[in-house]
Amino acid sequence: MNGKPAVSGLRIFWLAAGLLTMIAGGIVLYRFDPETAGFYPVCALHQMTGLQCPGCGSLRALHQLTHGNIAGAWRFNPLLVALLPMGLWLGLREAVRWTLGWRWPGVITRPIIGWSLVIVTVAFGIARNLR
Repeated sequence: MNGKPAVSGLRIFWLAAGLLTMIAGGIVLYRFDPETAGFYPVCALHQMTGLQCPGCGSLRALHQLTHGNIAGAWRFNPLLVALLPMGLWLGLREAVRWTLGWRWPGVITRPIIGWSLVIVTVAFGIARNLR
């Protein structure tokens, strides 16, 4: 043994299944506009109260991003566009850790970062309903 954890075939399967699911979701978002297609979920908070939650507009923003329109995505949900690079980095980092057992350094795992994200998300949810 060389001290490295063995890569589990089941973990590789689940990683591949997750990646294929994300690719399929990206293709659906690319092909079908959430503003006109009727099969996408709707926000329950917005339907009941008319208020926008911090996630409102995320599907439309992701649709714009799949077409390369960053400005259009920003208009629908700037928080998603701003946090997407960090979310992709964390997802990649966790996939590598879970599959291969490698730990990558980073400050993103510090508790202050998590609490800061909670505060920013709540502030964004409040601010987007003040206009």
